[in-house]
Amino acid sequence: MTPEPPPPESLWSRLRRRVQEAAWLRTAVLWLRARTWLSFSKQLAGLPMSPKEVGAMGELLAARWLSANGRRVLYRNYRGSNRGEVDIVARHGQVLTFVEVKARTSTAFGRPADAVGRDKQRLIQRGAMDWLRLLGRPLLSFRFDIVEVVLTEGEKPRVNVIQDAFQMPDSSMAGR
Repeated sequence: MTPEPPPPESLWSRLRRRVQEAAWLRTAVLWLRARTWLSFSKQLAGLPMSPKEVGAMGELLAARWLSANGRRVLYRNYRGSNRGEVDIVARHGQVLTFVEVKARTSTAFGRPADAVGRDKQRLIQRGAMDWLRLLGRPLLSFRFDIVEVVLTEGEKPRVNVIQDAFQMPDSSMAGR
């Protein structure tokens, strides 16, 4: 007597398994969820979201929020040649903004912006200086903003923008 074959997998079960196996599909699902601005769930295709995926979703939501609120996103995830990095480079009117995005699933340990310490600020400032160097050091106004994205289970994402969150040290502007 031969054993009975297992029942066929449903379409949704196969899709969920494929999404769990493929990182690019998980990223696509993140992008779709960010586009719909639905209530947040820590589950992504049946698996808990990694901290990297939470950060990616925060950046997607921040870029979408900035675009919807009068800013033109020029570049995302800029990595400068001088070990600098900027999450989002955007124009806000005549001001060039270098934006750091901090996403958290809870505010139990403080606000997301509290994670932007001196070392992180220097990293962003180096990225900004590299960006300005690429533009030929134009004399235009720029500032550093922080976008806080709070992703609470079962709630819509909350976005808070802190304009002019920190300044460039005066000594770094010499020769500009």
